[in-house]
Amino acid sequence: MICMPAPGTAGSFTFNIDSFIMFDQDNQGENVAQGHLAESIMEPEFQEIFNLNKGSIPVRLGMDLSKFDQCAKDSATEFATASERKRLVPSWAHEMAMPPANKGAMFDVVISFINTPTMAADSAAQKMAAAGKQ
Repeated sequence: MICMPAPGTAGSFTFNIDSFIMFDQDNQGENVAQGHLAESIMEPEFQEIFNLNKGSIPVRLGMDLSKFDQCAKDSATEFATASERKRLVPSWAHEMAMPPANKGAMFDVVISFINTPTMAADSAAQKMAAAGKQ
């Protein structure tokens, strides 16, 4: 297995986050239950089991990563370093960095570029810039 950053991304870290949405409830007991769920999700044991099975790194910092493979350990270090340097980049593929319409338009440009051997790179770049402004 090879674990390395994509070319040109050194020092940055693209991330995606699993989200659990909890709504404010009129029933105080339901609010308390939601708090317990959030606390449980952030427990080190849950984070370890969840991320080992998913193949990702824990959202909780400072975890014992001894059961994780070297790629996960390196990724966790790179994530922490990028965070300290304010170089975390939200995933545009997972709609964290832009609206779905922009993402779709950009995907269309990439697919068109791959499938159109005569399309010049500068033309694709112009189309990509336009797609980002929609």
